[in-house]
Amino acid sequence: MSLHPNLQPLFDTVLRRNPGESEFHQAVHEVLHSLGSVVDKHPEYLAFAAVERLCEPERQIIFRVPWLDDNGDVQINRAYRVEFNSALGPYKGGMRFHPTVSSGIIKFLGFEQTFKNALTGMPIGGGKGGSDFDPKGKSRLEIMRFCQSMMTELYRHIGEYTDVPAGDIGVGEQEIGFLFGQFKRITNRYEAGVLTGKGLSYGGSMVRTEATGFGTVFFVREMLKETNRTIEGRSAVVSGSGNVAIHAAQKAQELGATVIGVSDSSGYVHDPRGIDIALLRQVKLVEGARISEYAERRASAKYEDGGNIWSIKTDIALPCATQNELNGDSAQMLVDNGVRVVAEGANMPCTPEAVRIFRENKVLFGPGKAANAGGVATSALEMQQNASRDSWDFDYTEHKLDEIMTGIHERCAAAAEEYGHPGDLVTGANIAGFVRVAQAMHSIGVV
Repeated sequence: MSLHPNLQPLFDTVLRRNPGESEFHQAVHEVLHSLGSVVDKHPEYLAFAAVERLCEPERQIIFRVPWLDDNGDVQINRAYRVEFNSALGPYKGGMRFHPTVSSGIIKFLGFEQTFKNALTGMPIGGGKGGSDFDPKGKSRLEIMRFCQSMMTELYRHIGEYTDVPAGDIGVGEQEIGFLFGQFKRITNRYEAGVLTGKGLSYGGSMVRTEATGFGTVFFVREMLKETNRTIEGRSAVVSGSGNVAIHAAQKAQELGATVIGVSDSSGYVHDPRGIDIALLRQVKLVEGARISEYAERRASAKYEDGGNIWSIKTDIALPCATQNELNGDSAQMLVDNGVRVVAEGANMPCTPEAVRIFRENKVLFGPGKAANAGGVATSALEMQQNASRDSWDFDYTEHKLDEIMTGIHERCAAAAEEYGHPGDLVTGANIAGFVRVAQAMHSIGVV
């Protein structure tokens, strides 16, 4: 896809400055492709280099993390924190522990996070972090030693008014607890707002665990509402079977859909009767077993080893696993099977070719920076509760999340309409997020 002639040189600079970081290039190109009509209408955004500054992180931190395994051997991992943009508030974004973590992955995630956070309407900037440490197969003590070593460096760069990390892939309540404990130990401060995703016993928020999955389904509901349709009575397929996927499946079924497929890295399960959420949670989150174990305990389910979950005929597709998991061939398969709605529960799980196919075939498509913003939105709600020394119940917090996701959809739809792309939520999300950050940058000046 060609870019606006005034934006192509900026993208060329991104390619030159960030060689080999394909995910980051992909994310930047998608946004820049949406901004042609914006810079035509508002040339001042080019005049004060808002677009160029938004493509360059304010700060990138890379450091080693030495730790002792249970055999007493020293292990070394690499960790990152990319503080991308703070025009709207302190940097906010998760920490990912996974062997695939690299500078380019974290930069792409931080770039996306900046727009996602802007869409929530809340006062939070964009950042992201993580390490190539793999918590799978590690003992609780090994994970604790790693987290403590990581925070021994990270504490210098974070704070409730500076940068507020949260969880992500491989980083759950346990890891956040270890990180917070070491931060408190080093700083001698009980600064609850420095991390989100904490346990409920020490400042965590209700709904934070469920938020990304729930929020994705709330966004789907709003997409369907625009066309006078509902979720009730429709089939859905969810890729992944981790935290986001399970809670997306749960909320979809609570709203009347039948979730007939889930997956993990080994294969997928097709359950025409509808996924048993309690069993799925037991198998995946409690036991940490493979998805095949679900099929062994559920007579109506069939397991496909290494198969393509997108081959299941469905009305709603929710990719909730990882980036670029749904390619053009899978998108065409979904279209041929009559899919009506696709919403990204993960960060950029659809390739550009897949997105093109969905848009050309009039499939309702919710981009990740809008559809999966529920997690960071509830993290911001956790920050509010910490700042006021308050605690909200589950129903109230879920209601706040629902309001935020409805607002995100409204902002995306309104921006798409205003700039001549009615119904295109990809373009609308990129424009709405960009305009809010650019306006703040213009107000603050060149900093």
